[in-house]
Amino acid sequence: MAASNIKQKKEFTVEEMFAAFFRYLVIEKNASPHTLSNYKRDLLQFYAFLKKTFGKDKVPPFGDLSHVIIRQYMGNLQEKGLAKSSIARKLAALRSFYRYLVREELVEQNVPSLVSTPKQNKKLPQFLYYNEIEQLLDQPDGSLTGLRDKAILEVLYGGGIRVAELVGMNINSVNFSVGYIRVLGKGNKERIIPLGQPALKALRQYLEARRVASKKTDNEAPLFLNLRGGRLTDRSIRNILNKYVEAAALTHHISPHTLRHSFATHLLENGADLRSVQELLGHVNMSTTQIYTHITKSRMKSVYNQTHPRA
Repeated sequence: MAASNIKQKKEFTVEEMFAAFFRYLVIEKNASPHTLSNYKRDLLQFYAFLKKTFGKDKVPPFGDLSHVIIRQYMGNLQEKGLAKSSIARKLAALRSFYRYLVREELVEQNVPSLVSTPKQNKKLPQFLYYNEIEQLLDQPDGSLTGLRDKAILEVLYGGGIRVAELVGMNINSVNFSVGYIRVLGKGNKERIIPLGQPALKALRQYLEARRVASKKTDNEAPLFLNLRGGRLTDRSIRNILNKYVEAAALTHHISPHTLRHSFATHLLENGADLRSVQELLGHVNMSTTQIYTHITKSRMKSVYNQTHPRA
């Protein structure tokens, strides 16, 4: 049953409404599997709360729920110790669901939009100092796997890209003649990012070794392959990074996103303007990029406190 046909029925179940909404996310919003999984989990959790609150067979229609019950749900999540960021995400999922219901004329008002988003604790992104980056990049060996891993680390740091963007790249995503890579970011938005010579050199060495080993090297082939010749996954990249973090004896918790944070922080520390960094990172809003200015100010204050005789 298509999402647009749901109104043809006089009555429909919660399961049918959820299913129609999920199809809408996939077909019209082009939601990723990760986003879809989160929305499903969040909406099912909300419905479980309603059944527990009202009784399994006594849950009111979504259109009859007030903002008070949404606030109670938010309070319930807080009592369970959920982080404010997770609560905010679950509220956003409810708002999206209700927005769809309003569009389909299944409810009259987007009730969750009447509830304020929990105020977030400002947490500065973790980053690595440049000497730590060098230490990490020095770990892979000269084997085919080592050359691949070296190229992965160089591109993550040299391009500041997201891990999902990295695993989605093909060989033709790299333009060696002009030193750029092409990635597909959030919302299927393409952006072009310059790469430095170390990253380009690492990519050339990896692809040459791959060609010699008779692995896939046609332009449409994935840029980074696993041992079975398939495309690497997000989890594989995290496992690869963890391996070299341990080898480099770096003590902090480091994820692929840490390299993206390091990329942005080092650019700003060396004089890049905020607008350029925003474009390179693919941020829609400048406010998302501005968090990195807090990091550089925080580090500046730390240097002052440690070095000035009157600090």
